[in-house]
Amino acid sequence: MPVLNRVAELYDEITAWRRDIHAHPELGYDEHRTSAFVAERLREFGCDEVVTGIGNTGVVGVIKGEKNVSNGNLKMIGLRADMDALPIEEATSLPYASKNKGFMHACGHDGHTAMLLGAARYLAETRNFAGTAVLIFQPAEEVGTGAQAMIKDGLMNRFDMEQVYGMHNLPGLPIGAFGIRQGPVMAATDGIEITIEGRGGHPGTPHKCIDAMLAGAQLITALQQIVAQNVDPLESAAISFHEFHSGTTQRVIPQTAELRGSMRALTPEVLQLVKKRIAEVVVGIAQTTGAKIDLKIEGSNAVVFNHPVPTELAMNVAKDVAGEHNVVETPPILGGEDFSDLAQDRPGAFIWCGNGDSAGLHHAAYDFNDQAVLYGTSFWVKLVENTLAA
Repeated sequence: MPVLNRVAELYDEITAWRRDIHAHPELGYDEHRTSAFVAERLREFGCDEVVTGIGNTGVVGVIKGEKNVSNGNLKMIGLRADMDALPIEEATSLPYASKNKGFMHACGHDGHTAMLLGAARYLAETRNFAGTAVLIFQPAEEVGTGAQAMIKDGLMNRFDMEQVYGMHNLPGLPIGAFGIRQGPVMAATDGIEITIEGRGGHPGTPHKCIDAMLAGAQLITALQQIVAQNVDPLESAAISFHEFHSGTTQRVIPQTAELRGSMRALTPEVLQLVKKRIAEVVVGIAQTTGAKIDLKIEGSNAVVFNHPVPTELAMNVAKDVAGEHNVVETPPILGGEDFSDLAQDRPGAFIWCGNGDSAGLHHAAYDFNDQAVLYGTSFWVKLVENTLAA
């Protein structure tokens, strides 16, 4: 079964929604316009229930099928799309480019939201399924806390979903193709914050100073060696630093330095090993430099883990939509995703939808490929109809 005819008919409308959202990006927990846009569309479609304000700016739409649920069959599943943008200045020059300076949809969440809206439109019209589809429009995925915020606000208790599914576009995977695998899909991630207090002074008397910048440089070099020297080569982990702030002028040895970065792994055991070694290395650098070093490691996302039954169901639907030759097993990646929180609470599966030959995710020149709308929306529809069959 290729792209659904009704989805093809809705293509222009879904694309218009996507481009409107793209032009008005909002960061995590500030998706007020986007949330209002989503809620308004869901009400227009005639969803049985539209709930706003879950997890601050999250929105949930509920659509009930018209068929009777057979004994033993699934009664309720959740479909999740993320809505937030990134603090990146867009560099596309598109006619629908971001109107909010310094923000852009550089990860395709505009497309994810539009595809799930398209599925909502279709499902509310046809209701050719048994049970209930719960459409989850989540805030703050890029912050890494939006899914947990919705769960704390009662998402899973109020809507007793038996399974939950997520989808993300993937640059480099052809349009019309899907990627999925059972087991670990994306990494557990923790944030690293390091504050260094040295002793500032004149560059002509370095022996009277404790150079916080030098201590920071040594830390970056030493911590990068942990993965190479301490992690089994057959396992996966990464440590990277994204911010290094120290010094304010040319002729002063800086008193302080701040480092921020992240650590990632595909198993909790490896993540704990890396965390332990980071703490030990920090102590060692503090002793050798004489600086006072404060380390904070804050948990962000768990491993995104695809459970066997939902993964098989999603894979079969993807083959139904795209053809068996267009569904591939993708290797795990070390990016993080807070869909992991939903899939820890309920059995779930996360699938990649091809975005073609585009710029990479989180790049200023990235744009979601509108042709992917046809396949992603059709996937959501068929997932509901197949999984919630009478």
